[in-house]
This record gives sequence, C-alpha cells and structure tokens, in this order.
Amino acid sequence: MIAIDTNVLVRVLVDDPGAMEQCRMARRLIALHNSLWVNQIVLIETIWVLQSCYQFEKAHIGLVLEKLIQHPHIQLENDAEVKAGLEVFHQSNVGFADCMILSDARQRQLQLYTFDRKLSALGGVWDLAKVEVDG
Repeated sequence: MIAIDTNVLVRVLVDDPGAMEQCRMARRLIALHNSLWVNQIVLIETIWVLQSCYQFEKAHIGLVLEKLIQHPHIQLENDAEVKAGLEVFHQSNVGFADCMILSDARQRQLQLYTFDRKLSALGGVWDLAKVEVDG
C-alpha cells in the first residue's frame, strides 16, 4: 500500500491541460500499486481544490466522493466517518470540510460549537453566538 498527497490525488481525478505529464505520472503510479491510502486531510484538501480551482459543482463532488468510497483499491481513513460526512453534505448546504468536522464530533459523541450559521443549523451543533458561555 502507498499513500499519496493532495496534489497526486487531484492529478488522478482531473485532466488538467496545464499538468498533463503530472496526470500521466500520478495515474501510472496508481496503476502500479494494488492499494492506495488516502488520509482525511488529503481527502478534504482535494475536495477544496476541486471546488475552488476546478469549479466542480456539489453534485460532481458527491459523485467523486462516492467513487472514492466504493473503489476496491482505495482505503480512506475512517471510511465510515467519510460516508457519514458525505450523507450530511448531500442533505445540506454546508461545505464538505464542515460536514467532516460534524461527522467526527458525532462519531466521538462530542457536542460541536461553531460561529458558522450554516453548520449550526444542523442537528446537534451549537451556535456559539447564541449560547451563553459562563466563565
């Protein structure tokens, strides 16, 4: 098994005309190895890059995540948490990184506090701007 960083995963997923040689090299690397490890930081960064640099729409992001989850040769760090984050992502207007933060908090049975209004609209999230914090 090998691990890859965000740049390699993005090159595997996107045909970037400005980086075709890198795309070829990344895909060749993946083809040479039987299994691939993708940690959560790499996954979250990749989704951010796909949205901000390549203008992937939310529906396309969802498809990419589903393919990564289902791929038999890709092992995602804590895939159950990624699946739960993807479910929240599909059902809300919250960004994927925030969905993963929520998924992690739920998995650990922790209360999540935020100033983010979109995130605080989800179940089990506290809007710190509306909560009195006693010192």
